[in-house]
Amino acid sequence: MWYCVQIEEKKTKQFNPFRMHCICVCAPTQGFSESPDLEFEYADTDKWSAELSELYSYTEGPEFLLNRKCFEEEFRTHVSDKKWTELDVAQHRAHAMRLLDGLEVITREKRLKVSRAILYMVQGTFAECSSEAEVQHWMRYNIFLLLDVGTFTALVELLNMEVDNSAACSSAVRKPAISLADSTDLRVLLNIMYLMVVTIQQEDPADSPEWRGTRETFKTELGSPLYNNEPISVMLFGMVTKFCSGHAPHFPMKKVLMLLWKSILFTLGGFEQLQNIKVRKREELRLPPLPEDSIRVIRSMRAASPPASASDLIEQQQKRARREHKSLIKQDNLDAFNEKDPYKSDEPREDEDDNDDNDNSMEAEPFPMERDEVMPPPILHPTSERVNFPKGLPWAPKVREKDIEHFLESSRSKFIGYTLGNDTDTVVGLPRPIHESIRTLKQHKYISIAEIQIAKEDEFQKTPLSGGEEDVEMCSTELLYQGILPSLPQYMIALLKILLAAAPTSKAKTDSINILADVLPEEMPTTVLQSMKLGVDVNRHKEIIVKAISAILLLLLKHFKLNHVYQFEYMAQHLVFANCIPLILKFFNQNIISYITAKNSISVLDFPYCVVHELPELTAESLEAGDNNQFCWRNLFSCINLLRILNKLTKWKHSRTMMLVVFKSAPILKRALKVKQAMMQLYVLKLLKVQTKYLGRQWRKSNMKTMSAIYQKVRHRLNDDWAYGNDLDARPWDFQAEECALRANIERFNSRRYDNNQRNPDFLPVDNCLQSVLGQRVDLPEDFQMNYDLWLEREVFSKPISWEELLQ
Repeated sequence: MWYCVQIEEKKTKQFNPFRMHCICVCAPTQGFSESPDLEFEYADTDKWSAELSELYSYTEGPEFLLNRKCFEEEFRTHVSDKKWTELDVAQHRAHAMRLLDGLEVITREKRLKVSRAILYMVQGTFAECSSEAEVQHWMRYNIFLLLDVGTFTALVELLNMEVDNSAACSSAVRKPAISLADSTDLRVLLNIMYLMVVTIQQEDPADSPEWRGTRETFKTELGSPLYNNEPISVMLFGMVTKFCSGHAPHFPMKKVLMLLWKSILFTLGGFEQLQNIKVRKREELRLPPLPEDSIRVIRSMRAASPPASASDLIEQQQKRARREHKSLIKQDNLDAFNEKDPYKSDEPREDEDDNDDNDNSMEAEPFPMERDEVMPPPILHPTSERVNFPKGLPWAPKVREKDIEHFLESSRSKFIGYTLGNDTDTVVGLPRPIHESIRTLKQHKYISIAEIQIAKEDEFQKTPLSGGEEDVEMCSTELLYQGILPSLPQYMIALLKILLAAAPTSKAKTDSINILADVLPEEMPTTVLQSMKLGVDVNRHKEIIVKAISAILLLLLKHFKLNHVYQFEYMAQHLVFANCIPLILKFFNQNIISYITAKNSISVLDFPYCVVHELPELTAESLEAGDNNQFCWRNLFSCINLLRILNKLTKWKHSRTMMLVVFKSAPILKRALKVKQAMMQLYVLKLLKVQTKYLGRQWRKSNMKTMSAIYQKVRHRLNDDWAYGNDLDARPWDFQAEECALRANIERFNSRRYDNNQRNPDFLPVDNCLQSVLGQRVDLPEDFQMNYDLWLEREVFSKPISWEELLQ
């Protein structure tokens, strides 16, 4: 049942008559195992050191010393016995130029040796450093130096050459088992490029003005079609599709995907930049400002308690059996007990009734309504010792123009018996409460950027001649969309194929692609310790791939939606057609707690720790124990990204929402609520909210705590009956029409803006000036010039011309 009740202030134990909320009242469930909230802060990336270490697999460990050896051989040949850190800037620059010249030699072995020397420089010349901070300092210095002499452009050319190396591709295709050795050249180049992009992207207040200028120039170049007439991201997408087609199975796909992710993140911007772009675009379109900063709201939310386990439920039954005995405790004894422990009165007690024993879903916040007879007198406490509970709901409600129109139409039809189409102003003949409802709806009306873009596109389609030229801002997002547009469906299929192969729920199949080419050693392990280390490495390798793909898809969806909604819809529709929705649900159909708390890392082997410190001896026990972290950052990051992608694909799409229902996503998503992290729970609850009305009354009845959590944490649409089954839009025969209509709009948009060859000739400008037409030079074919006299005789002189009719 839904009631309008007064929420009691936990802080002062006083009722506030001005705070009224419509809530789903659920009694708190006892015996829940209170696991602590995960101290996870969602961001564009993990810490810089973590992002550096994830580039390398543990199998590549011996190559650090090989890179150092190649650098020292080159260094000793041209420089005296001084160390790199002892040289001045001019000597550093001269040696960097020599290494750059060495990249242009014909011999592959010599070129690889120079590439390894450059990689050692990019890794911070770690042999001369005594701490990780010193390694990172020299990394920044060396990378900006190499970028200044033009190393990145040379690396892109070498990478293009390696990608087009047909001999290496055909050799890899014929091999029965591909190992780390088959991708050596590619791995070295991708390592250098990745480290350069990630390091230059990091802003430091201590950076000089020259470095800041270099960063902005590099960012612009990276997103522009300067490399082979296309952005670097398009070239990397091409490598992904070539790998998935089976023509280049030796490509180190983890490194390609990580470089692709960081290139997109650097050139387009992260979530903070997305918020700034959204604010700027709304100002340009003269739209009201955003009601709140969604990033800050989510970061301030608290996680709800996880579902009860089987042991907790058994404990509840035992406690209820003792309830009769405990009810005999006198009131004054309870008061004395609570005076000793003043916080005890805030917690749900054992003698409270549990009204929803069958609900193993989300626990609602406890509402102390029926505890007046055992409530002690209010005790004031210092505010520093108390938890500050948020006032009201976290989100401001939103209403669409379409919702107001629908409400008015139904009201007119009910009270007057006529309709006025899209008129949202005329309220003649409607009762006064309807007037107040409309005024409230209009106060919370939200016009999105997408609605304005759709309206403008409709206008362009209706009036192609008088509509004028569209002013398209050639930003990095627009350039990237133009670059990937011809092959976008293939790119989406390729990314999802790799995501499927990397998912922990996937079973090994003969037809699945091999994503372990850049982690398996040439010689397979022979001892138990080596096997355990390789097992950790393989699992870690898959987790990093999932992390990169989820971040790539989410960034592209969000940036395309801001740039133009039909760019977003084009990508989203191809993801849906490629079965992205069931793939993500399959990913979550596992023990999600185990995945988030997995310890597939060996911290002593992570870069740069492993090149600065003496490595301890690894044992099977230390590998099994793993690190001491409460959770795995990259796995929780991947889960949140995949949930956000699923939300973006299904939002306001009834056909896709029904796919969630058909694939039985509700129990899968409910299991994900066990993770005590507010942001992850928010996106799970959003997905449950959109399908609640289709799950049936019995599901809603047995999951009232989940319904209550949705009310508390998800944004409200004022006239959205999400909690009831009154929606008529769930008719199956409308699904196909919805997707087909959307696809037709997308194709018209892409054809109008990007396909110059398919423009209607009737709409092209025509030159009607006689002088300019006669003055144009026309190149006649040679055979026509040779037979010009015959053409004149046949077409001009031999045919009578009626000049009077011609002049008329």
